[in-house]
Parts: sequence; structure tokens; C-alpha cells
Amino acid sequence: MSTIDSYSPPGNLDDLDDTGRKVWNNFISDSVEQAIKGPDSSKVLNDSPRSQFYDLTKTGTAADAQQATVSWTAFPRRIKVSSLSDAQRWQRADASRDVQDEYCEWSITRDPTSGKITKVMFTCEGPEYWNLLAQSDPAKVLQLYQTHISPDVKHGDLFGATGTYQPRNRWNDSTTHGAMHLVQVNNTLGAEIELAAAATIVRVINGSELTTEPDLVQCSQYGEPERNSDPHIGGAVNALARQKADISLADPVGLYFDDLKTDGWVTPDGSDPKGYWTRQRGDAVHPVRFVYEVPQSKGFTVGDITINGSPIQYGAQIADYISIKLTAVACRFGQSGTPPQTACVQFPAAPTDATEAAKHISALSLQGYHAAPHPISRTRRR
Repeated sequence: MSTIDSYSPPGNLDDLDDTGRKVWNNFISDSVEQAIKGPDSSKVLNDSPRSQFYDLTKTGTAADAQQATVSWTAFPRRIKVSSLSDAQRWQRADASRDVQDEYCEWSITRDPTSGKITKVMFTCEGPEYWNLLAQSDPAKVLQLYQTHISPDVKHGDLFGATGTYQPRNRWNDSTTHGAMHLVQVNNTLGAEIELAAAATIVRVINGSELTTEPDLVQCSQYGEPERNSDPHIGGAVNALARQKADISLADPVGLYFDDLKTDGWVTPDGSDPKGYWTRQRGDAVHPVRFVYEVPQSKGFTVGDITINGSPIQYGAQIADYISIKLTAVACRFGQSGTPPQTACVQFPAAPTDATEAAKHISALSLQGYHAAPHPISRTRRR
């Protein structure tokens, strides 16, 4: 069995110096350790500890290790199921980054005269990495924004008066001015780690082992049941846990682009539509940034490409064909002695005293939970 020396930056990016890489390793390791510990059992019942989750830097990965890639569609399912037509859902998804909650966000550039789409930026980079990079090398952050978003970006656009990085700045808070990294409140690496750890708890309710994605996400409350991502991630991880394996997230921990399918896409000149899908950040196995853009020399734009006969009028049409992934690693199959939980996650009644209630909510927030009128509605990703 062997451990890794340290966790690598997402996508094996090389932006950080040696000190920054050490801080990043500590952040991921600490996040994993907290996820293993789970929430305070006096505040959240039947959700800790997560003994089948482990830290790659502290516990060895055995020789029987298997990797499991879990992928899902980037288009936000909650928008899809609540819309009346394709046009309506595409328009809604393009309207705000706040609804792009499947660990993929995008921003659209249009020709000012024709209104046709000329470029769509897609990112799945977590905000935690950028907060660290901004603390260790503000000049690098500015350089990356100028390279990938616009040469017009200025230091003051990204950093406040005290020098603190503003993740939701004018170049990274909309679907029209650029997308450098994730900003939707639930799209964080911390949420990914917490979800994966919580999903390692095997549950046997009334004598029956839970195995379906809907049952697991409802009982364990590790995410939003209507998303593509949360139930699927949880179901895949729990399937490994039910094999009595120990589980972790593969290094480098992160969310990554899996693929872009272009079946049914047609370009004006017959060229391969996937040829305009360009990786900009992350290595080939762990890409974190893509741009869909047709070179000016081709004589047509993204808006001239059709999908199943309809021209691309929304960035969301492309998101329909993008998949996002994470990779789990499992080992020591058949060896875990962790007993299953025999009850679902529960939240004790909130204290009636206002001061105690405030403490209660604060404690939950530290674990990634959000205050809600009814305990049953609280989840890690909202």
C-alpha cells in the first residue's frame, strides 16, 4: 500500500509556486479529514463518521484499487424539468450563472451587429483554487484574466480596496462578460468532497438496503434530488461502499470536462464541429476550461452551426452535449467492517431560544448545510 506525497492542484495546473502547492495540499487534506469526521452528531443525526472515506496522503491505497469515473450532463436539470420548451430552458440557463449548478458555468460572446454567437467560454474550476492563487500571486491572477477573458481586465476589477480577491467581479459574474471560474454558490470543491464522503455511508432502512439514486439522496441528504450531478455522484460512490471498499477522490481532486458530443451538429462547410472545442486549462485527462469558437478565417461563426437542424442561438444548447466528471478511487474491496446506518439523516428540532438558535445555524453552516424552515429540506448542495 502506498500514500501520495501531496495532493496536486486541479487539472495539474502549474500556476502555484512551491508554497502555494503546499497550502493547496493542506486545504484538500483538511477538507477530506473534515468530511471523514462528518458533522457534529449532536447537530446532524446518522451522518457521521464516514469511515469508508480516506485521505490519500495519510492512508495507503491498496493493490486492488479501481478507479470509477462518474459523469453527468452539464445542462442544469432543475431548469430543464421546470421549463415548458427547449427555447425557454435554453434562455433561462443563459440568463444567469446562478442557475448553472451542475459544476459547469458558461458565458457567451455575440457579434454586436448580427447578434450571432461567436464564442462560448466554459469553466469547471472551483473558486477555492482561485482564492488561494489570488493570495499567493495576484499578478498571476490578473495575467490569466487578461489572457482568457479580456486584455482590458485591470487589477482594480478583480481586487477590492483592501487587496482581497473578488470572485464575483465584473468579468466573472455574468453570462455575457466572461467566465473564469465557478461562482454559483453550490459549485465548489468543498461540496464535491463532502458529497462524496457522505455517500460512502451504506444505509439499511427497515431491513432493506438502499441502492437507488433517488432513495439514497433523499435519505442521506447529500445533495439536490433534481440535479443531474448530486444523485448520480452519490449513487456511484455508494455502490462502491456497498462492496465494502474504502473510497476516496482520485488525485488531482477536482471537477473536469469529460466530453463534448457533436452528433447531429452540422457546420456550413462540412468541417468537424468538434474541431472548434478548444481546451485552454488543465491537462488532457483533467481539463478545466474549454472555449467553443470558430476561427475568423473559416468565414462563419458558432451561430451558423446547427444542432439537429436548429442554429446555435444559446450557449445552453452546447451545454446539452457537454458532460462533466469526477473520478473516485476504491480499494480493499470486501474488507470494510463499517456497519450500515439504519436511519436516514435527521436534524434535531432547532432551539427555541434565539441565541441558541443562532449558534445551531452557525454550526450547521460550518459543515456546508444551509438554514431552512424545515429540517428535511436542508442539504449540502442547495
